[in-house]
Amino acid sequence: MAATSNPLIDPSQILAVYTRIREHIRRTPVLAMDGTDFGLDETPLVLKLELFQHTGSFKARGALTNLMMRNVPPAGVVAASGGNHGVAVAFAAQKFNVPARIFVPSVASPAKRRRIEEYGAKLVIAGDRYADSLEASKLWQEKSGAMPIHAFDQMETLLGQGTVGLEFEEQAPELDTLLLAVGGGGLIGGIASWYQGKIKIVGVEPEAAPTLAKALEAGRPVDAEAGGIAADSLAPRRVGELMFPIAQKFVNRVLLVSDDEIRAAQEQLWRAARVAAEPGGATGLAALTSRKYVPTKGERVGVLICGGNTTAVDFFR
Repeated sequence: MAATSNPLIDPSQILAVYTRIREHIRRTPVLAMDGTDFGLDETPLVLKLELFQHTGSFKARGALTNLMMRNVPPAGVVAASGGNHGVAVAFAAQKFNVPARIFVPSVASPAKRRRIEEYGAKLVIAGDRYADSLEASKLWQEKSGAMPIHAFDQMETLLGQGTVGLEFEEQAPELDTLLLAVGGGGLIGGIASWYQGKIKIVGVEPEAAPTLAKALEAGRPVDAEAGGIAADSLAPRRVGELMFPIAQKFVNRVLLVSDDEIRAAQEQLWRAARVAAEPGGATGLAALTSRKYVPTKGERVGVLICGGNTTAVDFFR
């Protein structure tokens, strides 16, 4: 992969954001496991359980960063989301008593829709995919004067998501490799900016939504397929412009996993650790359980379990 010059974000910026938002977020736990827990070879694994974050995903970090670092107009905030970002913005808006309108596609899960409304935001179903909801949110922004909070292609969002990396390094400083699910790229962009090449960062995407893989192949963000089991969290059509040079510089590789492999990872995570992740939340782990990523002997691997807003819990039985 061709590297660009100068990363967009400095770790000191992420640290400054963490200092601002940490009283409002949870320092999510890590769980030390072994590859044998998932039927793999002996490999030391560390899972960071970000699904235990407020709102059920890492997205609360970026949403809070936006609310705390920007001037919010009287019209409040507006966001487009496959689901988790919308829940996070609704949560942050309620915390700071700010009006919020959230546009989601029809593929957004009932669990995520319900949580958005429970936090007091106005929910609007717009189109079948995230890109449709994004266009609808832009129209509302122009009409109302509300402040847009982008799910991934915004500096404050990247900085907030980067605080996951700060915590993970403090909790598991010995990692060699970190596996991260990729949608629009806000999470991997922020975390890669924190590590700055100190460890290997591997992106994992659904085969049905290969946004970063297609972008790296083309040398720029391009439209990709936007479907599959994780379409409500990992299918924005294209990765963000802001994160792309970060990925070129600091992401080691991108792996693609099938819907069946994601489902299998969800089930194995539940059986091995009694952790219920949504499809997008288990996608990073799917690279391991499908053997798309095979660690070398002694390699210390971290996996971010990034979301748990799901109603797909048939494997509980």
